[in-house]
Amino acid sequence: EPDALARSAGKLREGTLSPATLLAELAGSDEFGRVRALDDAVAFAAWARGAGERPRGLSGPASSDERVVEIPWALARLRGEGRVLDVGYAFAEPAYLAGLAAAVPDGLVGVDLVERDVAGVRSVVADVRALPFPPRSFDAVLCISTLEHVGMDNRVYGGPSERDESGRLAALRELRRVLARGGRLLVSVPTGRPEAQPTQVVHDPAAWLALFGDGGFVVHEREVYERGPDGWRSAEGDVGVVHLGYGERGPGAAAVLCAELHPARPAVRLRHRVRDLRGRGPAGQV
Repeated sequence: EPDALARSAGKLREGTLSPATLLAELAGSDEFGRVRALDDAVAFAAWARGAGERPRGLSGPASSDERVVEIPWALARLRGEGRVLDVGYAFAEPAYLAGLAAAVPDGLVGVDLVERDVAGVRSVVADVRALPFPPRSFDAVLCISTLEHVGMDNRVYGGPSERDESGRLAALRELRRVLARGGRLLVSVPTGRPEAQPTQVVHDPAAWLALFGDGGFVVHEREVYERGPDGWRSAEGDVGVVHLGYGERGPGAAAVLCAELHPARPAVRLRHRVRDLRGRGPAGQV
């Protein structure tokens, strides 16, 4: 904050504020607590990646939003992919971007509705529903707390205001198109009580999983986290979070779904389509 910086610098020059006191005030602030939690999470993800671990049962302070669990969950699952795409990078946490760039020293591309200069990231301005990449361009894609905003009011992020209910599905199908054979999509979305806000949607876990399937993916791994009085913890089951409302337990989501998705083979996609049709009653029997 420029004003706060100017005031502190002035007090330091005057001698009315000591460097030690300034450091103590910074370290004791809520903002520093969140920065520390994210830095710790990114550092843990780097260790887990090097050790070949796929951590589950992560935790984080209740004062932090869902980034404290979804970021390390996703970063820990990267495995040296050469071509990686991050969707929605322009407004991502600096700690996440630094950790991602360290995990992908070459071949990291960020796509967003606006451009942002980030060290180690090649910026591309585009809509995730119409990516300017040829098929099978990437070995891995990360979409952290971004899918829920597709097709909604994105003016706060420099995009348009719209209400495209098919936007999330179109985005998933486009991400599947640009994934290479054997590629993976690491995604996180807010979950809990279904809700359509102006800027985003919230689905219960079952609805998100169904959408992933419609988008041409199979779920390789998933985990739901919820925020309780003692902090973020892995949920015992999906049923426990379906009644949680967005923002009711603190800033951001009350629960988040983290998932690793793999492109479905054509036969798997056909079985999914047949099952979907059968669920529609006599008119949809096959």
